[in-house]
Amino acid sequence: MTQAELLVAALRQRGWTLGVAESLTGGAVCSQVVSVPGASATLLGGVVAYATPVKHTLLGVDAALLAEHGAVHPDVAAQMAQGVRRAVAVDGRPADVGIGTTGIAGPDSPDGQPVGTVHIGIASPDGVRSIPYRFEGTRAEIREWATVAALAEALAAVRE
Repeated sequence: MTQAELLVAALRQRGWTLGVAESLTGGAVCSQVVSVPGASATLLGGVVAYATPVKHTLLGVDAALLAEHGAVHPDVAAQMAQGVRRAVAVDGRPADVGIGTTGIAGPDSPDGQPVGTVHIGIASPDGVRSIPYRFEGTRAEIREWATVAALAEALAAVRE
């Protein structure tokens, strides 16, 4: 089974829902989840917040954090994961699990951080965390690795 299939199965088993907020992955995480038959039982929605201001206006990421550290920061990923839970709420009930992805896929780095720097935020009823990664490769490879990592981290959180 793929990571996405395992994640959908684990979410269904717990009766949990999912929201996804993506920057560098540009919708790839959502796309992987949607490719799984039965994903509609778990996935509430996704947001591609590529522009830094959208992370604040749509997901509620702290403007001062973004101004001081930029969009590629562990706390930004965590706040994206928290914010998407609210953003995709249905009937006032937020998603149980939120995924947030932010990073630098290259080929250049706008803020001096190394290309391949990625942060995955996970928010669930069990807490919020941000996991740092550093991937090597082309822009496409970094984005693919980040997508795989986001699905794996979400699966680990759901299985806890």
